[in-house]
Amino acid sequence: MQIELKNLDNGIHYISLIGRMDVKGTQEIDMKFTALVATNESPVIVDLSEVDMITSIGIRTLISNAKALNVRGGKMVMFNPQSMVKNVLTTAGIDKLIEIHGDLDTACAAVLG
Repeated sequence: MQIELKNLDNGIHYISLIGRMDVKGTQEIDMKFTALVATNESPVIVDLSEVDMITSIGIRTLISNAKALNVRGGKMVMFNPQSMVKNVLTTAGIDKLIEIHGDLDTACAAVLG
């Protein structure tokens, strides 16, 4: 699994996740993802467009980091998940905890608002 960070002009951290968020994949990015998300208060958009599978361990990583960011006054949203990944997230009710957006402008407005 790979992780890439872009800082958008409006102060948002845009994190792209690439690969499978299963046990192996999540272990590969967990520490770096936590360092990028949970150690500051900058708003975060997590691009899931190149994640083709997510399991409970991947969901746990997203939720725990979103909660840690929220405690510091920041916000995290998920962006553009593939249909299978989105189905898993919505079926599990994760979209009630971390918003999912398909449009970048809407995602930016959600984390800044």
